[in-house]
Amino acid sequence: MPHHHDDERVIDPSAPQYNATLVKRVDLNQDLAYFWVKFEGEPTPFEPGQYMTTGVFADGKLWQRPYSVASAPAEAGMNGYELFVRLVPIMRFTTLLWRLPGGHRMRMIGPKGKFLLEPADTRTHLYVSTGTGIAPFISMIRQSMFDDAPRKTVIINGCSYVDELGYREELEALEAEKGYPLRYVPTISRPGDPRNAGWSGRGGRAETIVADVCREYGLKPERTVVYICGNPEMILNVERELMGRGFPEFHVKKELYWPKGKDAALVGQGAEPG
Repeated sequence: MPHHHDDERVIDPSAPQYNATLVKRVDLNQDLAYFWVKFEGEPTPFEPGQYMTTGVFADGKLWQRPYSVASAPAEAGMNGYELFVRLVPIMRFTTLLWRLPGGHRMRMIGPKGKFLLEPADTRTHLYVSTGTGIAPFISMIRQSMFDDAPRKTVIINGCSYVDELGYREELEALEAEKGYPLRYVPTISRPGDPRNAGWSGRGGRAETIVADVCREYGLKPERTVVYICGNPEMILNVERELMGRGFPEFHVKKELYWPKGKDAALVGQGAEPG
């Protein structure tokens, strides 16, 4: 399959529709990176859990995708909007994004989405995600810290490989320092792969450990609200597991990162709210 190096589309550096700038990029590995995009004018308010659509013009066409925001709304004016993105090797938006230098102008619109925290919800929050689906939960945690209104949280993030665990150091530090009532539970679905050599944490997909996590941390249906973000099969499996444990449907909120029945690569990048 083609990689971003094979993408020869000509990116327009100064389309009149551009209203934002790529101000920072940090690579997690060759296929995952954090991007910060900042409006050229005043920031647009958003709520943790919402997403922004970003894009560029190439060969006369606008290529764009929506991404959940990982940064706190309070940071938008200073640092922009942080996005956690996976490179998908087909000639759509992410192969263009991987080619952009810092300072390149972009188009950004939004926010959209109803995957939001309930105000003043004192229940334990169980966040279940796969891959880049962790992004909205990072925004929720960061803004809760900014507001000095922490919520008791257990966060499960499932990945195939250890080097795909986004925000791992930040979450481990929060848990260790006890600065936020957080339990971080990463799990690796291919623990025997050589790429995961040295991993001694949990193994298995996110949906296969959710029951054990509920038992281990005493998560009771009447005192827990669940947010699930990631691929639709995982969401269905987690829902099924939770329903079997007595969680009512209205205690479970979900955000699909691509439409059910479609492969992530065919959608365009695998980090797209459905």
